[in-house]
Amino acid sequence: MTDLMNKGLQHSGLSRRTLLRAAAAALTIPAITKTTIAFAQEKLAGSGEVVVYSYGGSFTEGVRRLVYEPFTKATGIKVVDVVADLSEPQVKAMSQAGRIDWDIAYVQPQNYPAMHEAGTFVPIDYSLWDEESLAGTPARTRLKDAVAIFSVGLLLVYDERAFPKGGPQNWGDFWNIKAFPGPRGLAGADPVRNLVSALLAAGVAKKDIWPLTDDKLDRAYEKLSEIKPHITKWWTAGGEPIQLLINREYAMTNAFDGRVLAAIRQGAPIKMVWDGAYLRPNYAVVLKGGPNTANAQKLIAFLNRSQIAAGWTQGTGYPGPNTNQLDHLPADLIPLLNINPENASKSVIEDAAWLTTKRPDGKTNIDYLQERWLAWRAR
Repeated sequence: MTDLMNKGLQHSGLSRRTLLRAAAAALTIPAITKTTIAFAQEKLAGSGEVVVYSYGGSFTEGVRRLVYEPFTKATGIKVVDVVADLSEPQVKAMSQAGRIDWDIAYVQPQNYPAMHEAGTFVPIDYSLWDEESLAGTPARTRLKDAVAIFSVGLLLVYDERAFPKGGPQNWGDFWNIKAFPGPRGLAGADPVRNLVSALLAAGVAKKDIWPLTDDKLDRAYEKLSEIKPHITKWWTAGGEPIQLLINREYAMTNAFDGRVLAAIRQGAPIKMVWDGAYLRPNYAVVLKGGPNTANAQKLIAFLNRSQIAAGWTQGTGYPGPNTNQLDHLPADLIPLLNINPENASKSVIEDAAWLTTKRPDGKTNIDYLQERWLAWRAR
């Protein structure tokens, strides 16, 4: 992996020194203000610990340094992070065993409804949130027993070297082989977001995307069949499209915004296109029966303050929902974030409720979409 990255950096004209300097700058955030510290000391102070699920790697390292350590310093509550690929199987296993070892987990929206109905979570204590946190966080991201912890965007990106006079500006351009020639990529295991991109390329307005009725799906697959011969590789791992862009094996592709942001901050010649980006929230939940529920509620309240949310964004590249964090972020970072109002207004927000709705045959809509996608890919 290291050799592959070094090779890609050489092709892109990046030096290791530039990479390290940019990476360090990306993790810089002003010291926590006295106001935030005072709030935490007055309203969230405690003792003991809180056990929190995390994804590991640079994600956990960034959150630990810019969120958890300030929380512990201000409140006296120690944060213990545990790492797993996905939280949902672990939470279900703990529930079945009757022993909950974690306090906080992050769950994907398609898994939330069933776990909610099973009574897996306790209500979020919004009384611990200050006025600024509530005002800056959209109501749709604050559920009774879950709160959006961060949003992931899948968006069109391209190699600036391939289009020195200007690259694609929307999904219609992605499909325009004559005007924007070059090898293309798409996520191989993600039917929903590819289908939405195809509908946008076909001229469907963002407001008319949901629900993905059968007639819309027919239209999307007709459009996808047009571009299929030009997809040189269907990527599977999140870092793959970035590396292929750097190596000039792609001219354009879809990719996760956090991955793209990190590459751009490290000097990669990649351009983001927010028109038609697909935004999916991930939820933080407090597990019923966890050992430190009160401390868990305090951490949830702490990390949704605007300045702490800015630290989360700096550490992970994936912003939480509090838009007031924009006041605490570097000016050059804001245009690269899905929380930027201008970018968010151009994006399609996932309709998790529709995706998890059961069809007459008992399958959910997302299951149906996955089956049809695999059949189309196999042709």
